[in-house]
Amino acid sequence: MAKFEKQFNGDFDLVVAAIEEAGLTSISATLEDYSNYQNDSLQVAVRVFERFSYFGGNRLSLNVTLVGEGKRLFLSVITAGGSQAVFFKVNRVGEHTFLNKFLGDLRKFW
Repeated sequence: MAKFEKQFNGDFDLVVAAIEEAGLTSISATLEDYSNYQNDSLQVAVRVFERFSYFGGNRLSLNVTLVGEGKRLFLSVITAGGSQAVFFKVNRVGEHTFLNKFLGDLRKFW
């Protein structure tokens, strides 16, 4: 598992659009599912992406949650998968690669 969390200021809708674009930059990436919630000034967007890891020979997921209250935003990104072992993880390269590539496209917001 690889994890990244960040608080920053920005436009919720622009960041959600960038999340959807950044999650699909890999040729094997798919948007598996999504959820949106809004109540008064609180907005929440959840996106789950999946892609094939050539290094590990398996599929990885990238789960993104963006919470917004006005211009204040909180982003949480967590990857999972990437190991072929039965009882413990022996290969996390694919998870970190997926996370870092995803974040590279979003760093312009903070």
